[in-house]
Amino acid sequence: MSRYRFIAEEKAHHSVALLCRVLHVAKSAFYAWQTQQPSTRARADDHLINEIRAIHDDSRCTYGAPRVHAELRRRGKRVGRKRVARLMRNAGLVGRCPRRFRRTTLSDPTTHVQDLVQRQFRPSAPNQLWCSDISYIRTWEGWLYLAVILDAYSRKVVGWALTDHLRTELATAALHMALTSRRPPAGLVCHSDRGSQYTSSTYGEILDRYDARQSIGRPGTCWDSKNGARWQALGDLTRVGIDHGVLALTCRSGAGLPPLCICRAVTS
Repeated sequence: MSRYRFIAEEKAHHSVALLCRVLHVAKSAFYAWQTQQPSTRARADDHLINEIRAIHDDSRCTYGAPRVHAELRRRGKRVGRKRVARLMRNAGLVGRCPRRFRRTTLSDPTTHVQDLVQRQFRPSAPNQLWCSDISYIRTWEGWLYLAVILDAYSRKVVGWALTDHLRTELATAALHMALTSRRPPAGLVCHSDRGSQYTSSTYGEILDRYDARQSIGRPGTCWDSKNGARWQALGDLTRVGIDHGVLALTCRSGAGLPPLCICRAVTS
């Protein structure tokens, strides 16, 4: 804080003469500071920080100075990155660093299920191709796991399940919801990654009972399950909150994915 600003805030409790004498400031200089208008640079900074704050809010507080600067340049603003960093630092705006990569798919090396989709995610009708995936959700009480099944034709969520574990029951619960609600015809292809939940015998037996075929992407290739990954990247679970024993999840719509709101009672 500048000495002039300190004097302006404290003059209600002490005389200006005393404050100026203690801080070694001339009274005439303080009064001149009070009457002067903000400089052109200061006014430009005030306008720029409002735009920076709006970009930061639109990114859900994830953008740091480099990405905010890139967005300003994309909008035609000629401004230096160090200036953006200074203004964000003064306003207390910070971005979020990407989390360390964590391996989440534990594949079964003995599985012999083939990839029937071959990255052709464009069926001609509903209930021909479903894509499955599991999202990891951090909460104040620990990790939750959300299994989702999408119809590749309509991008509609046809089944989901939410638990606090990664056992096979998570995947089978979502599959049961999808099968009982949609009642697909024989020949449905249910595609997923090589996670042990999907390669289990229980999951395969359920598909066999409904005359559905199982398809699994190749190991180490995320593009083979891109529709399931789109749920995580574009579905974007944005809110996780616990209020009066109810867990609420909100999925923001994006790229053709429908909005989804899930509520589940949380028992102690």
